[in-house]
Amino acid sequence: MDDATFCPPDLTAFCRLDDLGLVVVGQRVTAAGAVLVCRVVAGPEDGFCRRCGAHGLVRDCVTRRLAHEPFGWRPTTLLVRVRRYRCGGCAHVWRQDTLAAAEPRSRLSRAALRWALVALVVQHLTIARVATALGVAWDTANDAVLAEGHRVLISDPTRFDAVNVIGVDEHVWRHTRHGDKYVTVVIDLIPVRDGVGPARLLDMVAGRSKQVFATWLAARPKAWAAGIEVVAMDGFTGFKTAAAEELPAAVAVMDPFHVVRLAGDALDRSRRRIQQELHGHRGLAGDPLYRARRTLHTGVDLLTERQVARLEALFAGDEHLQVEAT
Repeated sequence: MDDATFCPPDLTAFCRLDDLGLVVVGQRVTAAGAVLVCRVVAGPEDGFCRRCGAHGLVRDCVTRRLAHEPFGWRPTTLLVRVRRYRCGGCAHVWRQDTLAAAEPRSRLSRAALRWALVALVVQHLTIARVATALGVAWDTANDAVLAEGHRVLISDPTRFDAVNVIGVDEHVWRHTRHGDKYVTVVIDLIPVRDGVGPARLLDMVAGRSKQVFATWLAARPKAWAAGIEVVAMDGFTGFKTAAAEELPAAVAVMDPFHVVRLAGDALDRSRRRIQQELHGHRGLAGDPLYRARRTLHTGVDLLTERQVARLEALFAGDEHLQVEAT
């Protein structure tokens, strides 16, 4: 770093407020958090009336409070001073545009929303942890994240473009006795098929049934539905029937996870049956089949020398031949 070129410190750039159309004019840093006083960068149309186009005069300033992305896990709050103007001709009152900094009536800046989504999806933080880092209430953080996720995902009209391989499965999202605890999840599997990345979420629909999936497919454009080539799913017949009715040209396949799971269940049933026939009781710690129950589910290329020797000893005789064949 001997030949590095330094410039004067710029808190606006450091806190990435220049992307929000704000400039820092003051700060207060404590152990509990940081407060940055900002002003809106004046635009060429700020001082002109939105109704008659006449030039207005500054009337006063109002302060908008926004939670910003934390720095060093210290909650950061923005106090944005917004000018209000009054037209001398029609007496109309307006204020500076802060849409670049935050959504109307939002309590989180756009940078805070971006940080919250990354923390939730990539870093797997909880909403409670996100709310604590932002210095807001749980409901405030949760509502903002849901609204932003809906805007980015559900309201994106291009998310279905060039999709011809989809996957469908159910997901348990509610762990209570009351209310529907299942949602039907539809994903784009083209990145997985092409080996270019992970699957992409397309939509989530409340409920788990043939009717739920069929209704979702029927709501899609006919041209899009006609272009679907493959539908991957689990063994639920409701999804298969809905796909056959709404996507007759698509090929229904079972995803690898459920294929392996069904094969593993069949292996366990065979092992338990032979265990009962040979010993007359369920597996105990000293029974060879019970001791090898986890090794039997391990892929051949992942077996250690000790596990290979255990399987060879298990299948040395004919009493476990059916398990070996399974």
